[in-house]
Amino acid sequence: MAKTKVEAEPDQPDEQLDRAIEELRGVLREEEKRPDAALQSGANSSIIMTIPVDVQIILGSTEMPVSELMGLQKGSTVALNRRIGEPVDVVVNGRKIARGEITVLESDPTRFGIRLTEIIAATKSA
Repeated sequence: MAKTKVEAEPDQPDEQLDRAIEELRGVLREEEKRPDAALQSGANSSIIMTIPVDVQIILGSTEMPVSELMGLQKGSTVALNRRIGEPVDVVVNGRKIARGEITVLESDPTRFGIRLTEIIAATKSA
């Protein structure tokens, strides 16, 4: 069986994700152009919309020697490389896709969320 662009093994994971996204966009564009697209697009998009992705909100990071790491206890504070009020990163499947600010949810003030302030454009590999 011949390999498609998505199945080909690129050199880096970012390239593989870029190619998969572009392939998906191409398929969706072709589907939209077809006369019967209105009937089929609902079924195709529902399949795509059920694919799980790993979403992480990165507040910050730090580096420390192992000895310091092993010395952490309950109540220890770890200083991060970001200050209060700085944007946090939104990472999907290991790729930064947006930045945002931490906010308290109006519907549940005991929880917090992220208000997106910037969507990071995908870069194309050369």
